[in-house]
Amino acid sequence: MVKNLTTIAFDADDTLWQNERFFRLTQDRFADLLKDHTDPDHLLDRLLEAERRNIGHYGFGIKGFVLSMIETAIEVTEQRVPASVIAELIAAGQDMLGHPIELLPHAREAVAAVSNSHHVLLITKGDLLDQERKLAQSGLGELFDDVQIVSAKTRPVYEGIFSPTGGAERAMMVGNSMKSDVVPMVEAGGWGVFIPHGLTWALEEAAAPVGSDRFHELADLGTLPDLVANIG
Repeated sequence: MVKNLTTIAFDADDTLWQNERFFRLTQDRFADLLKDHTDPDHLLDRLLEAERRNIGHYGFGIKGFVLSMIETAIEVTEQRVPASVIAELIAAGQDMLGHPIELLPHAREAVAAVSNSHHVLLITKGDLLDQERKLAQSGLGELFDDVQIVSAKTRPVYEGIFSPTGGAERAMMVGNSMKSDVVPMVEAGGWGVFIPHGLTWALEEAAAPVGSDRFHELADLGTLPDLVANIG
């Protein structure tokens, strides 16, 4: 009997391990450093605007985030931001780059379970060196048949990645981002499985493809093996 599903791919940040939480803590630190210049809500709105502008230049990840914070600090202080604040922001970014990995519940068990019967990939966005560091520290690396670190997650990207293993229509993408992990995968003809994290970057929000029978939402990774078994 031919399997419907041959390949399962996982997102990394906030699907297998914590990530957005550290961005939020750094944003709080950023707001405290600039509290004498602007209110926190306005500051974070300006930061989000800068991040949106800069994705095309810097891509996703901590380095682009730090550069966007510095740019925002220069803007809101009308170029009078103290050098000490810039130094603090750089230090905050270095702290983020060195933060230990914290696996999310059921991460190892879920990946290990499906790796016994399916081709398993890791597909993640972000800075190459940082993502390689996190994967090495996670202890999950040996469970994946392949790792893809991409600049964006789009329908063509998924179609290209899954082509060697039967095509996107026989693959599943599991992640916490509706915009990057679920919607383009369903558009490519595959299964998109949404695992809510609780903290989602505003630029990763999108409407769920609720009309598709290939869209699933699970409370956590613990029930993923049962879903995979039911799909067959």
